Amino acid sequence: GDGAGMLVGMPVEFVRNVAGEEGFGPAVEAARWVAVGNVFFRRDEEENRKRCVAVVEEEVARVGCVVLGWRRVPTDHSGLGRSALGAEPEILQLFVGPGDVVTSQKDFEVRLFILRKRASHRVIQDPSIDAETLPMYICSLSSRTLVYKGMLRTTQVKKYFLDLAREDFKSHVISVHSRFSTNTFPAWSRSHPYRYICHNGEINSRIGNENWMRAREGNLSSDLIGPDLQSIFPIVEHGNSDSQTLDNVLELLVIAGRSLPHSVLMMVPEAWQNSELMAAEKKSFYKFHSSLMEPWDGPALVLFNDGDYVGAVLDRNGLRPCRYYVTRDNRVICGSEAGIVPSIADADIVQKGRLQPGKMLLADIRRQRIVDDAEIKKELAAAFPYEDWIREHEVSMDHVVHRPP
Repeated sequence: GDGAGMLVGMPVEFVRNVAGEEGFGPAVEAARWVAVGNVFFRRDEEENRKRCVAVVEEEVARVGCVVLGWRRVPTDHSGLGRSALGAEPEILQLFVGPGDVVTSQKDFEVRLFILRKRASHRVIQDPSIDAETLPMYICSLSSRTLVYKGMLRTTQVKKYFLDLAREDFKSHVISVHSRFSTNTFPAWSRSHPYRYICHNGEINSRIGNENWMRAREGNLSSDLIGPDLQSIFPIVEHGNSDSQTLDNVLELLVIAGRSLPHSVLMMVPEAWQNSELMAAEKKSFYKFHSSLMEPWDGPALVLFNDGDYVGAVLDRNGLRPCRYYVTRDNRVICGSEAGIVPSIADADIVQKGRLQPGKMLLADIRRQRIVDDAEIKKELAAAFPYEDWIREHEVSMDHVVHRPP
């Protein structure tokens, strides 16, 4: 397989139980929040792995957090094919807690982002680590979500990762993806999901998007990330697929303080420029953000998930399918094909539909409701006076050319 995996909301009971089994249960129980992440290391390279682990632990301490423990992720590779087996990594699970300087869960997430980026850059640049191929890949590191993935087929995921068959592995939300590689060669690290997204399609504007991101790094600033911002560049990591690049940039927007739906709409806007039917307030929202971020055009269906929000957006070209069901027992099931969960009877479905070009389907976990596309965009457009900002600060070429001396 070209890759398959899942992104789940943090399985709290599982985390507590495995920490207890590994001997660091009390540290996990005492922590205000616990971040967990699966980390890939090259197999049979003990010295490289030890050095990578040391780099990670140094960066954890540097951002004011603490390593609670490590565990080896139990796997069964008996069903892997030759290519997947030849590239199979050693997989360790990292548990991190907040130090005394961490003020909130948001602050914790920012620090986790910084340490992950720094550690990932350092292991590539460290001359004592053989970096001919990627020596370490952190699938995710968050207190809200957890990623299990690999160079697998969908039917192999649960068989390979023995954690997923445990009774205590429970989550309120899950994103599942099966990759068909087109623009890049299959690899364990390129399997979906990434830290926030699964993606069906291609980002055909990817080279331009990536170049613009590199160009604007010198002008970026963030109150939340602060002076550490420069140390996490480049934002777009080397050797990425188009989907990984999209995820890198989306992650930055979220960590810097925007909500996940807001960040997604900055990158994947609907067709707004020539619309005569769109409300002026919403058009101003898109126009303002077009000066900050150019559209990431597909064809693309992007599923996003941060544990608090889960949803999907179809880009303005609308060339990828997305169907969804809402059931009587309050489940929301969304996917690129109808019937992905075949056990649902028609009588149990209270709502179903197809995502339209430029539209968003969103489930707000905290508010325990589905938020309509029009409502999402109305809330975001009304959050700030975008129309006033444009009127006050926009400078057109006509104004420059015909400006009186």
